[in-house]
Amino acid sequence: MSDNKDSNPAREMKLGTAPLAYLNKEFLNSPDGRLFRILSEYSEPLARFRREKIQDTVVFFGSARFASLSDAKDALTILEKPGSARPAQPQDQPGGRDGDALQAALKRANAAVQMARFYEEARTLARMLTEWSITLPGRRHRFVVTSGGGPGIMEAANRGARDAGGKTIGLNIRLPFEQLPNPYITPELNFEFHYFFMRKYWFAYPAKALVVFPGGFGTLDELFEILTLAQTQKLAKKIIVIVYGREYWNRVLNLGALADAGAISPEDEQLFSFCDSPEEAFQSLKEGLTRYHLEARPPKAGAEVPEIAKTLP
Repeated sequence: MSDNKDSNPAREMKLGTAPLAYLNKEFLNSPDGRLFRILSEYSEPLARFRREKIQDTVVFFGSARFASLSDAKDALTILEKPGSARPAQPQDQPGGRDGDALQAALKRANAAVQMARFYEEARTLARMLTEWSITLPGRRHRFVVTSGGGPGIMEAANRGARDAGGKTIGLNIRLPFEQLPNPYITPELNFEFHYFFMRKYWFAYPAKALVVFPGGFGTLDELFEILTLAQTQKLAKKIIVIVYGREYWNRVLNLGALADAGAISPEDEQLFSFCDSPEEAFQSLKEGLTRYHLEARPPKAGAEVPEIAKTLP
């Protein structure tokens, strides 16, 4: 006679509680979870901007490689006079094992001293802009200085805004070589992104102005992206673009050749203006921001969300 007891081991198995989907790290970090990671890089910054009462921004771009004048001079001194302040071991100095390489390193260090003026001028401009913006009436913060969060010109912009006692934003990107946030960002507005395109979104859509200091590939990428959005009228707002350092950019770019060839319209050259001093750039920013974003359309009373630009149909 057969035993009536059910010996099916599945019935005796006790299952633990399954993880909630939004706490399931394996899923969230998988290809299937990519959509939620992308949405998070939209909704989490939006929530923070709302909480910190950020209405709009002015974005500073420029090289991550330009140091402050004091740091650039220190680096040059170490190369020129290895016995002076904080010297590195000769074999550890750039080009220390090779005379020609040392001369190349000296040339780069001298260039760094020359380019350090842009760090100092970015810091000054960000301070001037922030000193003005924090006097504007309203419940939300206007024209908040924003950078890519790293060193160089980015650091200078955040530093200048902090010098003035204002909030300042850093939109960092996680890279294999770990670009760390500079120490001058307002801690509550220190962001780190995985997706370049979501970082670009937050550069473009709250911005009312862009200041482009001398830089490399990344700076050119951001400049032309904003100019393309403005040219194609994808943003329903006037964005002021200041290209800082006429002599540098005239050596790097020849936008007149594009117009001569018919690749762009002559009026497209009016999408930006050159400036060569913090005072000139500040005046241009102040006049443009006042004309297009203070006098033309004052912010709605009581609004608590960042002013994200609408796109045109």
